[in-house]
Amino acid sequence: MVAPRKAALAEESAEVEVLFANMEKLKGLTKRIQGSLNRLETSGKNVQDAIGPIYGNTQKLQTTNSNIDRIIEAIDRIREPLDQRNREERIIRAGPRKVPLQDYMASLDRTTQALADLRRSNLRSNQQAVAELSTLLKTGTKQLEEIFREILQEDARTVEPLHYITKQLPFPTLAEDRLSRLRLISAHVSASFAQMSQTDVRETPTERIYAEIRGDYLTKSLSNLAAASVTTARKTTADAIYRQGTNAIGTYAQGIEGIYLAEYDNLCPIFSREEWAKVYPSTCQSSLNEFTKTLRELNTHIQKNLMTDCFLGYEIIEIVSTLSIRLETKTGELKRPIADSLKPIRETCKASLPKLLEDTRSRVQTLIALPMDGGPVSLTNDTMTKLQTMTGYLSPLSSIMTSLGDGGWSTSSASTSSTSIPTIKSFDVGADGRQLFAHYASDMLETLLSNLEIKSRTLLKGRGLQGVFLSNNVAIVDRMIRSSELQALLGSYAPKLELWRKKATATYLEPWREPSAYLLDVQYTNRSGRPHSGGATTTDSAQIVKGLSSKDKDAIKEKLKNFNTSFEELLSRHKSYKLEREVRSQLARDVQNVIEPLYGRFWDRYHEIDKGKGKYIKYDKSQLASTLAGLG
Repeated sequence: MVAPRKAALAEESAEVEVLFANMEKLKGLTKRIQGSLNRLETSGKNVQDAIGPIYGNTQKLQTTNSNIDRIIEAIDRIREPLDQRNREERIIRAGPRKVPLQDYMASLDRTTQALADLRRSNLRSNQQAVAELSTLLKTGTKQLEEIFREILQEDARTVEPLHYITKQLPFPTLAEDRLSRLRLISAHVSASFAQMSQTDVRETPTERIYAEIRGDYLTKSLSNLAAASVTTARKTTADAIYRQGTNAIGTYAQGIEGIYLAEYDNLCPIFSREEWAKVYPSTCQSSLNEFTKTLRELNTHIQKNLMTDCFLGYEIIEIVSTLSIRLETKTGELKRPIADSLKPIRETCKASLPKLLEDTRSRVQTLIALPMDGGPVSLTNDTMTKLQTMTGYLSPLSSIMTSLGDGGWSTSSASTSSTSIPTIKSFDVGADGRQLFAHYASDMLETLLSNLEIKSRTLLKGRGLQGVFLSNNVAIVDRMIRSSELQALLGSYAPKLELWRKKATATYLEPWREPSAYLLDVQYTNRSGRPHSGGATTTDSAQIVKGLSSKDKDAIKEKLKNFNTSFEELLSRHKSYKLEREVRSQLARDVQNVIEPLYGRFWDRYHEIDKGKGKYIKYDKSQLASTLAGLG
């Protein structure tokens, strides 16, 4: 047992010795490794000290290279516009006549874009390029403008509007291919111009060129109609009342409407919708100025001949107002300038209404003589002719009278402003318009008849002659009302006219009271022989005459003599009067109604006073009736 244990211990002891020996070797190895690390560290420091400057220089070189690359890129960017300018300059300098239009405008588009990019970059170094590109773009745009002008001038030959109006043909417009080219050019010029101007401009070059060329075309085409409107206003007879439609203003307005609408159809495809409201009025402005000038000349003519040619003013108001409304409806433009051109004539026409009344009054008052046969004065016919003529202008008169106010025409202060633009409603001749005219016409007739009555009392001797004169003038008024549109308009005046007729008749009948008075006698109702009331009675003339005293018989004979003298004198006067047809028959009936019943009764009672000798009784009842009937 002891021997094996010793053997095991000896073995373990040997292993320990081996481990100690290995540990000693490891320590030595560790020392050698530490020495190597120390040497390596020293060598690394030496290497770092040697390589450090080289690495720093390498980084600086890389930064420098990067900066150089960036500088080269910047130089390329700076040179790019110059290179592009050179490329586009060759095309633009060649001009749109040598380069296809599409290519030319594409070059302009690229130039416009390049210029916009340069301006956005805001580099000081690009300022020269900006200036050069701007000059190049301006040159190209100018050349396009010239092409735009040439295309427009190809179709700028004036036309004769009367040809299209009389044949009811549409006014000519630009061809579709030209509209397409003009639209393309206008769009490019507007874009280039906006880039060059850098400000908010009111008018582009193409807008200005279009307005200039087409405006001149409109003005020259309408010039003949403008001249005709002035020429046809000239009077051949000083006192002749203007007849509706004889002035060329209606044709002028038709020409304006037709050619303006055609021009609107031209410009709409060329310009954008935002530009229409600028280009259209600008294009029409020159011809509108000529139209305004023409209206001023016509207004001067109307003012010089106001009493006869105010009707031309009414016609112009209606025609021109309708024109402005129609153009505004179809284009949305021109209503204001056309309405403004009408203002002077509207003012003149407003003044004409009170002046027509005053003229009627003045012409009666300045009469130094009236017809001695009781005939009517020409003034009555003239006045009625004017009122009849007015019925053809109820639309403009309605507007004018509305602005004056009901009855405002009777005072000189009735001149309210008419600067407002007429509307369709103001030209609607409804109940109000007709009523206003009826009031005005009534005032005119009252002015005429009342002044004629006053004048007749001054210049005519005898109530009978005065009554005939007034009756004749009333008859003409009534006749001319019934034979025209006035009948439908002056229904409210009929009662007043009937009063004038009755007044004239009563005035005429005043002298007939004298013979009528001779046919009146006194009857005593308390004496025998009194006729019974009620049923028919038979008058016994012989019995009545027999019952008269000598004094009564002499009185009856004197009455008969006086009656015959007065009656025959009035008959003679009546036959000397100049009576209108209806007045003659009317007055004859009135006289017959007054004289015949009285004479018949008187004759029944006293015809036996001269025993049929005819010394006192010159007319029997049938003879008197026949004589009175002959008055008609």
